[in-house]
Amino acid sequence: MSKKKMRKARTKIQAANTNFDFGFDRNPVARAVLVVLLGAACVMPAVAQSDTAVSDASGVKTLEAVTIVSQREARVSTGATGLNLDIKETPQSISVVTAEQMQDFGVTNLNDALRLTTGLQVEETETNRTQYTARGFDVKNTQVDGVGMPNDWGIVTGAMDSFGYEKIELIRGANGLLTGVGNSSGTINYVRKRPTNERQGSVGVSYGSWNTKRIEADYSTPLTEDGRWAGRVVAAREEGGSYLRSYEKERTFLYGVVDGQIGDNGILTLGYSHQQSDSTGNSWGALSFMNSDGTQNEWKRNASTTQDWTHWDTKTQNAFIEYAHQLSGDWQLKLTYNRRIVSNDSKLFYATDYLGNGMDPVTGEGLYGYPWWGKDELTEDMGAVTINGRYDLFGRQHEAMFGVSLSKSKGTYDQYAATYASAGDLNNDGYDDGYIEMPGFPWAGNVIPEPIWGSLSTYRVNKQRMTRAYGATRVVLADRLKAVLGANYTEYHREGVSYTVDFNQTEASISPYAGLTYDFTDRLLGYVSYSDIYQPQDQSDASGRYLDPTKGVNYEIGVKADWLDKRLLTTVALFRAEQDGLATGAGYNANNEYYYKGVDVESTGVEFEAVGKLNNFLDLTFGYTALKLDGEDGDDTYSWVPRRTANLIVSTRLPSYTAVTLGAGGRWQSEISNVESNGYTVRQDSYAVLNAFAAWRIMSSTTLRFNVKNLTDEKYINTLRYSGHYGEPRNYQISLNHQF
Repeated sequence: MSKKKMRKARTKIQAANTNFDFGFDRNPVARAVLVVLLGAACVMPAVAQSDTAVSDASGVKTLEAVTIVSQREARVSTGATGLNLDIKETPQSISVVTAEQMQDFGVTNLNDALRLTTGLQVEETETNRTQYTARGFDVKNTQVDGVGMPNDWGIVTGAMDSFGYEKIELIRGANGLLTGVGNSSGTINYVRKRPTNERQGSVGVSYGSWNTKRIEADYSTPLTEDGRWAGRVVAAREEGGSYLRSYEKERTFLYGVVDGQIGDNGILTLGYSHQQSDSTGNSWGALSFMNSDGTQNEWKRNASTTQDWTHWDTKTQNAFIEYAHQLSGDWQLKLTYNRRIVSNDSKLFYATDYLGNGMDPVTGEGLYGYPWWGKDELTEDMGAVTINGRYDLFGRQHEAMFGVSLSKSKGTYDQYAATYASAGDLNNDGYDDGYIEMPGFPWAGNVIPEPIWGSLSTYRVNKQRMTRAYGATRVVLADRLKAVLGANYTEYHREGVSYTVDFNQTEASISPYAGLTYDFTDRLLGYVSYSDIYQPQDQSDASGRYLDPTKGVNYEIGVKADWLDKRLLTTVALFRAEQDGLATGAGYNANNEYYYKGVDVESTGVEFEAVGKLNNFLDLTFGYTALKLDGEDGDDTYSWVPRRTANLIVSTRLPSYTAVTLGAGGRWQSEISNVESNGYTVRQDSYAVLNAFAAWRIMSSTTLRFNVKNLTDEKYINTLRYSGHYGEPRNYQISLNHQF
């Protein structure tokens, strides 16, 4: 491939990676903090009593203490500040999607699960790549059991299976205290399933629209007679078609975990998961909607630009080990190590209005295609040491957490040379542009033959390293007044090469966090919080160099209230975020590469959420977000982000026949728009997507469930971030689940 074509391909490849080496000898701050932590561990009382209270050993934070005697104990987890606080006591907005909700609504992948949350937009710009946004910004921090690294570009590759997770937490707002880096969107924390104290299991089968078939199994059992060790195995297999032309997919997910006690004071956990997600006929890029005369096209919902020879295969492996040691009745030491390997083999076809003239409204001509085949692999490692517990001061008991983490990642990206009949120098700049002139759209999947592929070469290598030292404390100032104070030191290093551009950058930042909570009554709590924003960016400027990190501040004030004997929790939050130098698309440079510039953006808004039980038979989740974004374009900044969104989940058991459960849920968003390359604006009006289910417990442990998605058969463009495709039409699923 010519250098010119390589530079153009770069504008279409948004590969996400991260990487690095632990380097204690090169980071005196991390080394010093680690010495302090280990020293503290040595001097704290190490006497474990039979009634010792232990925090969560799952990698995130427990909502309630448990006691280790001579057997394992059930553990419940959450994550926001690093302290053992429940959702009401945390001075931030938090939403939780439970395994029960995912099962009720026939959710089998993380994208659909996250659509159940308040204030989060799932932007499926392509069939195999997704970006999440909250409060107007990309969510670039995802964690598993409270551990993770920032995602380059905020992109998630492949449809990740949701069956291995007990719940999903969305922590909205800046969360640099836990993640080290971040913007004001939020953090997604996936909480893995863990072994249970008692033997239990389930098996399920389902069949749905487009010949979608799925089988899943989940089994947990004690491994020793005294119950101190237990294991759990989770497996799922799904395959089927799609409403999109030519798109077929299959996914296999396996997960195993073992945990147990070492002595009376330690808990060791080891786990591994493997997912293979393969697809054919997948899209790269999406539909063009604008004609040369300024009119907007409307296509059939199955419209796709793909060719039949395309595929996208993604393998994701996660391994982890955790050890939690109870140092005393009040303090716990935890060590964690996680490794993740993601590899992609993707043969793709891209179609675009390359010359920016729009499509001919009569013939549908004006689009140009580009074939590509590449392979990449991302390896991430992260280790952390934390100490948390309680201490007495001024006659009151307080909580504290301290930790260090060291993480690295390396991403290697390769592509094949290709020989095919290109259209030549389309823009008269003296180079073969590498694009194929396409027939009128829509076209069939066999109009462009597969290229003759040549040699494989590396076009990008990216290594990253992040070192963190952090701490937080919750101070009880008075019976009703508590303060949460924390700080995070982060050193971030990135080096490598992207095509012909070398890069080597090191950034460091200290981010403070502060929050106050006040109990007006036993039912009503008010809070305020402040956090710094610091986020390295993966977009390049006109010269091909990475932009500086975006920085800023995030403020939030809110009220949380219990209702109906604490069965229902409501949260009202006002937020404001100021982000400076945020990467924003700016156009093409002299080398015809798409580049970005830093823009100052301010996000303000209000959120409301109500979660819980209205009575013994009726469950409710309702959320609403109103947002305003101001930047270089004024109120029109990021016009593809909806300014108003709402979500609703209602489920009820029939009082007269509790074996039957009925439920409905949906999401609504206001209108969105974006400007295509020809300068015209494509629009999507406001819309709502409604889902429903009916479940019948035909025996005490066997349930038959029927799901309908997009009940009203709403037709809508799923995103306009870079242009998108239509969301799925009305579809159905029937499933049978047996528990034992």
